[in-house]
Amino acid sequence: MTDLRPERDSSGAPYDADDAYGDAGAFEAAVDDLADPLTDPLPGQHPSPWFRSGGAEPERTPAARTAAEPQEQEWYDPEGYARDWYGQQQQPQQQPPPAQGQQPPPQTPEPTYEQLYGAYAPEQPVSEQPAPTYEPVSDDETVGLRTDDTRRIAEPEPDRPTEGRAARRKAAKKGGTRPAESRPGAPLSRVEARRAERARRPSPGAVISRGLGEVFITVGVLMLLFVTYQLWWTNIRAHQQANGAAHDLQESWAKGKGKPGSFEPGQGFALLHIPRLDVVVPVAEGIDKQQVLDRGMVGHYNEGATKTAMPEAKQGNFAVAGHRNTHGEPFRYINRLEPGDPIVVETQDKYFVYKMASILPQTSPGNTGVIGPVPPGSGFTKPGRYITLTTCTPEFTSKYRMIVWGKMVEERPRDKGKPSALVN
Repeated sequence: MTDLRPERDSSGAPYDADDAYGDAGAFEAAVDDLADPLTDPLPGQHPSPWFRSGGAEPERTPAARTAAEPQEQEWYDPEGYARDWYGQQQQPQQQPPPAQGQQPPPQTPEPTYEQLYGAYAPEQPVSEQPAPTYEPVSDDETVGLRTDDTRRIAEPEPDRPTEGRAARRKAAKKGGTRPAESRPGAPLSRVEARRAERARRPSPGAVISRGLGEVFITVGVLMLLFVTYQLWWTNIRAHQQANGAAHDLQESWAKGKGKPGSFEPGQGFALLHIPRLDVVVPVAEGIDKQQVLDRGMVGHYNEGATKTAMPEAKQGNFAVAGHRNTHGEPFRYINRLEPGDPIVVETQDKYFVYKMASILPQTSPGNTGVIGPVPPGSGFTKPGRYITLTTCTPEFTSKYRMIVWGKMVEERPRDKGKPSALVN
């Protein structure tokens, strides 16, 4: 392959551009003479439409054009300055010629610069305000240990003179505020950062108060749960147990399993009906709280000095106890009974109908005479067949006892049907 730019020709002489083109500048003239089909104009034309030459110029060689002196050139507007920025021509509006005998309209003179923009006023020199200068705060401690204090109060305060470390320590011992801490935005030193960290920590009093608050909240929640359990859940549970005991008792009677006589503690043997209060509750032997009363049943006094007679006895006081609040609360509204209201005790063989006689609103829990054969204060003066209902009062307390007495008015066998008090 032939080299594009050999350093030497075949004769061995070195390559020289001046030797190839002759005179100096001939190479540049030859390059300028090359025509570019995209940008170069046609022969005899100027690349700009705004240029008009003085006359036709004969074709000359590049060397002759370079040596010739430049001629005067005239610039003009061939469109009459009617071409806008985007190349669109605007046609000048032509006024119609005036009619014969009519004078042409007067020409309006063009406004002057002063009329359009006003008289020229030289600009006033702007006084330059000197830039504020900030002097660094001198401090003996290491600047690298400082941090921005984001806990400072961003309020303007009067400037205080900068003091040394000894003055700051003295102010700190007296309990005062250090001068560096009074300037908003000033960096914190290592001692100040430690002090701010200690101030951010809660005090022992705050920790104790938080602990007590959490204890009180926990106790309050537990008490609320306990009250909900006592007032709501115990009633639901006791009603379920009492209804189950009454159902079992009726089934045993239907099968003939129950026999009159003595019963085991906690064993059901009768049903107590109080039509006015819409109460039907089983009666069990004994007044044990867990086995009888808390299960929603009514207990019969049968132990020691508090032992009372059974309904079928010819004489005696059939005394029973029941809850007034919680655990089924069968005796909650016995204070609403009035003299003459029926109280019915149903057993396997008979119905015993009592009429409410009197009520004792409040008495001591140790007053056992209220369940005696002839209870004092009841209005009874001689032995007979009586019934006594006892419960706690006031409501939701067990400080006192409320007593209701009744007297038997009818003993009806079961094979004769229900008494009128239960039918009506």
